Amino acid sequence: MRHAILAAGLTIVAGMGQAQTPVLTVYTYDSFIPEWGPGPAIEQAFEAQCGCDLQFVGAGDGAALLARIRLEGARSEADVVLGLDTNLTAAAAGTGLFAPHGVDASGLTLPVAWDDPLFLPFDWGYFAFVHDTSLEDVPGNFEELAASDISIVIQDPRSSTPGLGLLMWVQAAYGERSGEIWEGLSDNIVTVTPGWSESYGLFLEGEADMALSYTTSPAYHLIAEDDPTKAAAPFDEGHYMQIEVAGVLEGSDQPELARDFLRFMLTDGFQTIIPTTNWMYPAALPAEELPAGFETLVAPERALIFSPDEAAAVRDMAIETWQGALSR
Repeated sequence: MRHAILAAGLTIVAGMGQAQTPVLTVYTYDSFIPEWGPGPAIEQAFEAQCGCDLQFVGAGDGAALLARIRLEGARSEADVVLGLDTNLTAAAAGTGLFAPHGVDASGLTLPVAWDDPLFLPFDWGYFAFVHDTSLEDVPGNFEELAASDISIVIQDPRSSTPGLGLLMWVQAAYGERSGEIWEGLSDNIVTVTPGWSESYGLFLEGEADMALSYTTSPAYHLIAEDDPTKAAAPFDEGHYMQIEVAGVLEGSDQPELARDFLRFMLTDGFQTIIPTTNWMYPAALPAEELPAGFETLVAPERALIFSPDEAAAVRDMAIETWQGALSR
């Protein structure tokens, strides 16, 4: 009986010890978390230095993150949100739910200047249509794509950051002609998926000739699969840039730990994981330190990007134009 009491006491003590381990909850997009994504390696690396329990929580695709945070408001259990991009940061800042990060961002290697008190970038890339190298007559711009019989899969801009990025790409390249471009593309679109994983999977299964993805996507096939048969089509209008960011929630009960995570995010321990797991360019790693194979990727001659405020100003109109063209 005494042994039973002692065992129970040890269980209680052990439970108390576990309860004292701080938990950092990070909301992110679904493809960040699986064993083939960056999440597991980042979790292991950060926990090795933080003495904490890092927990990633999937919340759909990138644009769905903002919707969830808005819904939960100050009651959210998240400490950090990782996976928004600059097309959404103005709207995210407008919620009042994010706190200043206070992190030194002088080590960033982005191709653009960065000065945002709420959000820090962790990776970036260019949107592109990816295809098999056996595809004939690869289009060199949106007008050629619209005039072709080539089938494409894209993502919903209301739930997916790549989907929204495509709308911004067309808007930045064509402005008032965007509706005309979308009407031309409507016959090419096989389906619109909630997120990137679903559409890229359909492309790999042969359900479409091209998928909206990134100029870096062929690096996955080349490096991870030793498969050189995937390529990104260079478009002469230029390619829209995506910069993915993370921010600390004002209501976090672990604010210092959350900021420690953002500081870690800009170190080699995080940044060197990104190229061959998230298959994007790291935001704080020199180009010469990228893995072999990245030098083979399409390098857009022209980069397109709206500022966060510009993106917020055109977002609703761009979605309405897209919806109107596809419903005809």
